[in-house]
Amino acid sequence: MNILLTGGLGYIGSHVAVTLLNAGYDVVIVDNLVNSEIKTLNKIENITNKKVCFNEIDIRDDEKLNKVFESNNLDAVIHLSGLKAVGESVLLPLDYYSSNVSGSISLFKIMKKHNVKKIVFSSSATVYGNPQYLPIDENHPITAINPYGSTKIMIEDILLDLSNSDNDWSFISLRYFNPIGSHESAIIGDNPVGLPNNLMPYILKVHNGEIDHLRIFGNDYNTSDGTGIRDYIHIEDLAKGHLDALEYIVNHEKVIDFINLGTGKGSSVMEVLNAFETVSNKKIPFKIYPKREGDAESCYADVKKAEKILNWKSKHDLISMCNSVYEYSKNIK
Repeated sequence: MNILLTGGLGYIGSHVAVTLLNAGYDVVIVDNLVNSEIKTLNKIENITNKKVCFNEIDIRDDEKLNKVFESNNLDAVIHLSGLKAVGESVLLPLDYYSSNVSGSISLFKIMKKHNVKKIVFSSSATVYGNPQYLPIDENHPITAINPYGSTKIMIEDILLDLSNSDNDWSFISLRYFNPIGSHESAIIGDNPVGLPNNLMPYILKVHNGEIDHLRIFGNDYNTSDGTGIRDYIHIEDLAKGHLDALEYIVNHEKVIDFINLGTGKGSSVMEVLNAFETVSNKKIPFKIYPKREGDAESCYADVKKAEKILNWKSKHDLISMCNSVYEYSKNIK
C-alpha cells in the first residue's frame, strides 16, 4: 500500500515514516524543507534499510503535487506539513494561514482529483485553547487562542465538510499534545535550527552548550512545584498512533473522527528538567522568567477514545523519553 506523507522529513514526519516503512508500507514523502533537512532522508533509509520516494515540493504548488499523484498509485495520505510555532503564528498570521490552510486545500483538491479520499490529519491540542476542565477529552469546547490553533480548526472543519459532502471521504484528525523524545536508534530526533520553541529541544541545546541556560516561564502556578504542566508523549508512541489511525481508516468503510494522543498524565517543567538531569547526570542551568500571556497552567489529555477505537496506548514514561533524547544528543552533528 502506497502512502503519501506530507512533511515527512520533519521531526514528527521522519518518525512516522520509519514506523510506516517498518510496518511494510511504501512511503512517498513530500516536503518543502522549510522546517527540515534533506539529510533526514538518508537517516530514514539507514534506519529502515528501505528506499523512499522523496519530492521537494510545497504542497501549495498544484502542478508539482499533481505530478506526484500521477506518478504514484497512492492509497491514502498522512498530512503533517505546515508551520507549527504558536508564538511565531501570532507575529506571522498570513504565513500560517497560507502554509497550513491554503496548503491543505491544495492537497485536498489534488486528492479529490485522483480519488484518494482517506487521510490522517496532524492536528493539535491547541484547538482546545485554555482548558475549561481536565483531563481534556474530544468533547471539550473548540476555541483557539492563536493563529496556529485556528489553522488546525479550519482544516478540521474543511475535512468534516468534505466528508459530509462525499461519502467516499474518510478521515481521522489526531489532536496530539506535547511530543518529545527520539527514535530508539538515536539517529533521528528533535533538533531545530536556531532558538527552539519547545521545552525538550531547548533543554537539549543547553545540555550541548549551544545555549547557556534554560528559560522557564513562571514558577508561581498553582502546581506542585509552581511550573506549568503539560502532557508529554514519546515521539515513537505518537508515530504508532498515526499507523493505527491509518490502518483503522483503511479497514473501515466510513470514518469521521477526532482523537487525542497523549499519555493522560501531566508533568511539570521542573519534573521534565529533573528527569533529563537524572539520565544525563548533568545539571542544566536555568533562569525563571515571567509567565507568558496565554500559557495555560495545566494541560493534559483524556486518551480513553484512542484506547477504545484505535487500541492505542502510550508505552513510554518520562524517564524513557528523556533517555532517548540524551542518547540522541550523542549523535548530533
